[in-house]
Amino acid sequence: MMRFAVLISGRGSNMEALADACAEPGFPARIVLVVANVAAAPGLRKAAARGLPTAVLEHGAFADRDAFEARLVQLLREHRVEAVALAGFMRLLGRRFLSAFPQRVLNIHPSLLPAFPGLHAHEQAIEYGVRVSGCTVHLVTEQMDAGPIVLQAAVPVLQEDTAETLAARVLQQEHRIYPQAVRLLAEGRLRVVGRRVWID
Repeated sequence: MMRFAVLISGRGSNMEALADACAEPGFPARIVLVVANVAAAPGLRKAAARGLPTAVLEHGAFADRDAFEARLVQLLREHRVEAVALAGFMRLLGRRFLSAFPQRVLNIHPSLLPAFPGLHAHEQAIEYGVRVSGCTVHLVTEQMDAGPIVLQAAVPVLQEDTAETLAARVLQQEHRIYPQAVRLLAEGRLRVVGRRVWID
């Protein structure tokens, strides 16, 4: 049973999807801590309502990113965390953190990477005029939204779509594939070969 933490900054809907998956019989991982870098993050209340341990670690309280990451790693070690899932965590993670969990940090992004990295992915997709968008689960590297891709799901972009309507449909797929990726990681079925992730 893989022990993993979920890092959030906001509403925590992907955290809830992961928690639902963990509650299913036979799921090979469990959430042992939900950490927010924003004290007012609504996801904290949702996690607590599910009986999940929570913690707040506000990045602004630290002198720099290195100090923040050092404390974050210490906190996760205290809970014997083996892997990390970022779920709307709005901070870039650096070498100190990633070296503590090598190839064990996942993120989900609301586009078909490498298209539309960073913020406002749905607005970018609509403005660019793509016919298909979607979401991507990838391993986290120091470069934003640039790590090896684990899973993707495609969603058509409709002519009448707004950023909000597209986001709602993409979110449904996020909630589907993120637990799948965590399962693959927990089962030891992910192998990185160059930039590619092989699924055994």
